Amino acid sequence: MPDAMKTVLVTGAAGGIGTSLRTLLKGVYGELRLTDRTVPNDLAAGEIFERADLTDLAMVERLCAGVDGIIHLGGRSVEDSWEEIHPANIVGTYNLYEAARRQGVKRVIFASTNHVVGFYRRTRRIDNQVQPRPDGRYGVSKAYGEALAAMYADKYGVASLCIRIGNYGERPIDKRRLSMWLSPRDFVQLARIGLEHPDIHFEIVYGSSHCERAWWDNATAERLGYRPLDAAEDHAAPALAATAAQPEGRIAELFIGGMFCEMEFVGDPDRIR
Repeated sequence: MPDAMKTVLVTGAAGGIGTSLRTLLKGVYGELRLTDRTVPNDLAAGEIFERADLTDLAMVERLCAGVDGIIHLGGRSVEDSWEEIHPANIVGTYNLYEAARRQGVKRVIFASTNHVVGFYRRTRRIDNQVQPRPDGRYGVSKAYGEALAAMYADKYGVASLCIRIGNYGERPIDKRRLSMWLSPRDFVQLARIGLEHPDIHFEIVYGSSHCERAWWDNATAERLGYRPLDAAEDHAAPALAATAAQPEGRIAELFIGGMFCEMEFVGDPDRIR
């Protein structure tokens, strides 16, 4: 399977994850094709970039021509109005999968999020089979993306690995992130598993490094060969100090989704079991 991944398309290549991913994947695949709505300010020699809007299906199909695998990072990555979320994450993700189908792409890595299951309580350990409990419009859009990935795998044979990213960064910056931190090189490891593992059809895994305080069971990732290189507890002292200085809100501290759950919340937390 690795030999089959000659050309890989990365959407959202100008974003935070896309920028570090480009560096860590340099030289891994024959051609790394990059796209975003904005041009990265640090394009290196040999990087192939095309500015594109994922809401334009014809444009996305042109991008996917000759591509073996896709790492789909493009879209709105925070909670926002439906007017912002819908075109970026609903229309854009549909166009990406439909273009992949039309162009015979073998694999798609879909950057999902912990916010798909944001309204599960932190006192409960969950796996990747639980019913989605999104904590906002952003989480809903990613649950849609996972469902779309499943349908395109089953109906059209476009295999997918959906990575429910916890919190991506160089280190966990507070107590919540100690339970879901994902380092750049561990994300790259998961992405490469998704592109190269011979047996993937449709899978959902959690995107986190080694987190002793994790709220989820990541057995599926482990079955596929994932072995985190970085550990959240190495950064525990400053992360806990940051939360002590600025505690989470009353609703945020109850649920996996944190502040995303607290935004606009007018419900009854006792009824969310």
